Formats: sequence, structure tokens, C-alpha cells
Amino acid sequence: MTKITLLGDSIRQIGYGARTAELLAPEFTVFQPEENCRFSKYTLWGITNDWKPEMEGSEVVHWNNGLWDSYDCGYGPFCTIEEYVTNMQRIADILLREYKKVIFANITPVTPFSPTWTNDRILRYNEVIVPKMEEMGLVINDLHSLVYPNIDTYISFEDHVHLTPAGIEACAAQVAGLIRKVHSM
Repeated sequence: MTKITLLGDSIRQIGYGARTAELLAPEFTVFQPEENCRFSKYTLWGITNDWKPEMEGSEVVHWNNGLWDSYDCGYGPFCTIEEYVTNMQRIADILLREYKKVIFANITPVTPFSPTWTNDRILRYNEVIVPKMEEMGLVINDLHSLVYPNIDTYISFEDHVHLTPAGIEACAAQVAGLIRKVHSM
């Protein structure tokens, strides 16, 4: 059975992760940390320490980071765009050395009413990171383009950031479909 790893923030953890595993069964076994992979430096720590043993043997790694990094903590973003790029390139480099195929999912949008994120900032982070990830050889999963036209349906207006059940279903279908495609390449 083919092993897959799903890494990512709460968009994965309480979002598309469990449903993606269901969609990939029974052909694939899926490891994903029970915890939120949070911001890029936290993920960097996890892949080199805490999650490394469970990730071993994965043929495809699907990974997202960026919401926490682009979070406005009152004094600007949690990570500057330069810090974000550096961290993400380090993660990508490690994943590409350790695993056969790596997919990067860009940052999903938020509602216009989010007090701590803006879609302009998220778009800018995506515009900078996606070409860098492509240059390194990662396959890109454009979850932003899937979700953005459907914000009213796919993003919760309770917290302005997390996926609704419809958003979970749409993202999980796209993630599972791309994993299957990349695995067969």
C-alpha cells in the first residue's frame, strides 16, 4: 500500500485532511500529524524531528503553510515575506531530498471581514512563494483559486478563515485527485 503524508495548518488539520484520507482509501495509507502544523518554522521543526519517523516511507507529501505566517499580529505579519520564503525553501529542500514527490498547496483566502488577515496580503505571499516552489520542482496545488471564487460557500463566516463542510469537500477532492495524479506520474 502506498504511503502519503499530509502536512499543513488547520486548513488541513480540521479541514481537508480527514476527508482526503477517506477519499484515498483503500489504495493509500495516510499519515498526518494530529496537531496543527502552524507556521513554517514549526513545520520545519516537525519534519526534522517530531513527525520524521511517521513520515518515513511516504511516496508523496502534500504540504501547506502560510496562514499563520501571514497573520497580522498587530505589528505586521507574523513572518515577513522574506522569512516565509526562507523557511519554505528550507522545508521544500528537506522534503525533496527525503521523499519521491512533493506537492505544495498555496494559502487559502479568508472572508473580507477577517480582522487578522487580508486577501491582499495572502495573495502577495502566494505570488512570491509559488514561483519559488515551482523552481524547486514542487507540484503546485492551487487551493486559493479553488476557494476564492466560492468564499461565501467555502469559508466560515464565524471565524472568517476555516473551511465550511462544502469547502472541506471541495478541497479534499482536489487534494486527493492531485495526489493520485502525481503518484501515477
